[in-house]
Amino acid sequence: MENSGNNFIIRSAVLETVAGITSRLPDHSLPEFALTGRSNVGKSSLVNALLLRRSLARVSQEPGKTRTVNFYRVNDAFYLTDLPGYGYAKSAKDTREQWLRMIERYLKGSKQLKAVFQLIDMRHPPTALDIEYSAYLRDLGFPPYYILTKADKLSRNEQAKQQAVIRKALDTDAGRMIPFSSVTKAGREEILSLIKKYLETESE
Repeated sequence: MENSGNNFIIRSAVLETVAGITSRLPDHSLPEFALTGRSNVGKSSLVNALLLRRSLARVSQEPGKTRTVNFYRVNDAFYLTDLPGYGYAKSAKDTREQWLRMIERYLKGSKQLKAVFQLIDMRHPPTALDIEYSAYLRDLGFPPYYILTKADKLSRNEQAKQQAVIRKALDTDAGRMIPFSSVTKAGREEILSLIKKYLETESE
């Protein structure tokens, strides 16, 4: 894998598999890293920023647009798994429950899942659902790393204050939180460095 500083160069990235509610999830041999979070928190923007692609993941202003599990194969070395957003109130209750079951089926069924990144909008305290979902991930054995999105909307002082609020609400360590901006790409190297560490551990 080619390195650039502490990270690696993204040489290839493709949306390989799109799995719907009734689809069979793929059985991969490569490590997987899941992205999860509330609807409209910025998962698609994160995918594009991480992989340096403008529109690999479709960005929409309409919450709840991602209704599938999307597998992005990166450098033929790992997958980014974009999960449907949770907590979209305008969706029918049965649809929301189907999405949650699909997310659960992936989290419990994937044999290659190495880490979960839970996205939190940095501008606001975590919602009750964010906190509940974080606890759920811990119970599954995947204590999440928290990507605090839309960091560019806040000043440095505001970022520091919000990190303290979020850390307390989620009962986590500061080291598990990464402020991120899809506009400035702040936090991109930290996320990729974390993925790289997992990949290096796998290859040992």
